[in-house]
Amino acid sequence: MKAKTVLPAVAMTAVSMVLTLAVVMMWLGAAVPWPVALVVGLGIDGGWLATLAYERRLAAQGDHNRAVTAVGWAFGILAAGVLVAHALTAEHSAGAWLAVAWLPIAAKALWLVHSLWEHTALTPLALDAIRGIQQEARDEAAVARARLRAEAATEETRLTAVTAAGARVARVQAKTAQTLAGAWSTLEAARKGEETGRALTSVTSPVTPGVTPRWELPVWGPTEPVPALETAAPALPDEALDALVDEIRTSEVPALSYREMAARFRAAGHSASEVRLRAAWKRVA
Repeated sequence: MKAKTVLPAVAMTAVSMVLTLAVVMMWLGAAVPWPVALVVGLGIDGGWLATLAYERRLAAQGDHNRAVTAVGWAFGILAAGVLVAHALTAEHSAGAWLAVAWLPIAAKALWLVHSLWEHTALTPLALDAIRGIQQEARDEAAVARARLRAEAATEETRLTAVTAAGARVARVQAKTAQTLAGAWSTLEAARKGEETGRALTSVTSPVTPGVTPRWELPVWGPTEPVPALETAAPALPDEALDALVDEIRTSEVPALSYREMAARFRAAGHSASEVRLRAAWKRVA
């Protein structure tokens, strides 16, 4: 991994140094003796290389010196300035020389990138630990997603089952209500029929002479529990029972029904069997 950043920086530095030396030799060689031009070129490249080596030494120790860095950038700018000046004064291929004048600055930038990489580099053990943490986080996220999908599917199945059961209950209730309505209609027709009245009269006349009983329809709906038929209280005679039933019945206008009268009769603490209480109701009504 280190070679991915250091090799391009080394290659760019070498090309820049060779190019700078060649330009100095060609540019100054015509004006001064070539040994002088060689010393100038090697001085520029040597100063740049020396400051770069010192910067690398400080970086290896985990240190940094701004003065050394400034000197190194100064040598890089000087080399780039030499290339630019040569390109501007060259009679041939000025554009080509100007195009490569940025190489010293680029080499310094590559070394800066390499130093930043070194500052953020981690050991293989740390990288393995980071990869393990990331993999664990991905596994937990995948398990959580799978759990949510399974819970959603389960809830959907449960709602479907509840809805189907509710529909079945509704159909059964509707069918039962229809059956009860038919039975109620049949009972009402039988109650209002003339033959039914005569039949009931012939059956009940021997029991209660002179009284034509009225056939009450069964109650369709919630019912209240009936208290004990007889309690420890003394039984009332028929006259007192009739007077009490009539008083309770006519206590409100319109008169109370038998069920309301019987509820108030027993709530008041009186005692009478259902047969006697209904007979008293029929006598006073």
